[in-house]
Amino acid sequence: MNQTIIDLRSDTVTKPTPGMMQAIMSAQVGDDVYKEDPTVNALEERLAAMFGKSHALFFPTGSMANQTAIKLHTQPGEQLICDHYAHVYNYEGGGVSFNSGVSCKLIEGTRGMLTAEQVEGAINPPDFYHSPLTSLVCLENTTNKGGGACYDLDEVERIKAVCHKHDLGLHLDGARLFNAIVAKNEDPKRYGELFNTISICLSKGLGTPLGTVLVGNEHLMKNAIRVRKVLGGGMRQVGFMAAAALYALDHHVERLAEDHQRARELAQVLAQQEYVKSVEPVETNIIIFKLHPDVEEEAFMQSLEDQQIRISNMGGGKLRIVTHLDYTARMHERMQEVLKNTFSLIN
Repeated sequence: MNQTIIDLRSDTVTKPTPGMMQAIMSAQVGDDVYKEDPTVNALEERLAAMFGKSHALFFPTGSMANQTAIKLHTQPGEQLICDHYAHVYNYEGGGVSFNSGVSCKLIEGTRGMLTAEQVEGAINPPDFYHSPLTSLVCLENTTNKGGGACYDLDEVERIKAVCHKHDLGLHLDGARLFNAIVAKNEDPKRYGELFNTISICLSKGLGTPLGTVLVGNEHLMKNAIRVRKVLGGGMRQVGFMAAAALYALDHHVERLAEDHQRARELAQVLAQQEYVKSVEPVETNIIIFKLHPDVEEEAFMQSLEDQQIRISNMGGGKLRIVTHLDYTARMHERMQEVLKNTFSLIN
């Protein structure tokens, strides 16, 4: 009998729950290009209020929302500061340069997170015309390549002070922002106070089929809909997806703690196995680990695949597991047993 596939490559692989499907099917919709979709408007208003911002705009993808934010903050020839692990640099197809004509100054932070001192040291002198003008700092919370690490908001406050001192924008790639909020028991409004713009992804831990909302205040967001149009992001009756997001905000936020607990338990099992060299600290729903040098990654990955288990190879020896809404208690039991008992790959 075929076993159920356990897909832990990402939290983007989830399917809508029955309750979410009902919300999708019963949504009131209109043409969002005309801003006449009542469900989209309700979602935008809810998230703007939740984060203490005046404006919000719904996007089909997180990358498009981030790229729009960068365009709103910068002019061609300028430079943004980000960690060398940052999604905006590594995983958005070179959009920073392609869409905005902006370069990235990369900083090697800790698990994808920067400090205020690092940011200050990376700012180009504004009167030195040979260098790109620094105009924006981009942070990511939680960090993807950093293994789901969460920023300390006190450190973000210090980064904000540096940005204010040097007249820089501060954007947050909130790809897994609700994971951080739940893990650290934070108030979303504090994020709104610290960041000029925030992209809030809804299709990862919250389990919607698509969607990210960009929030900010009017002076920045007034041109967001124009940039979205230029990038091809105008959508029509997208209220069906906004309804999924509203449902997720009501039902899928607090349960993220379950994903975090299961991730910690998997990390504990991995740390006890001889075939594992190291496991990075786990704060949320991402586990990054490295194999013992005697274990071939390809053989390890194939052994998992043979048992209907899928994880990600991030390159550089890093393997990634991501827990999520569709990863059940029964799957979790089986996964732990597989990790404990399956492998005899060390030569």
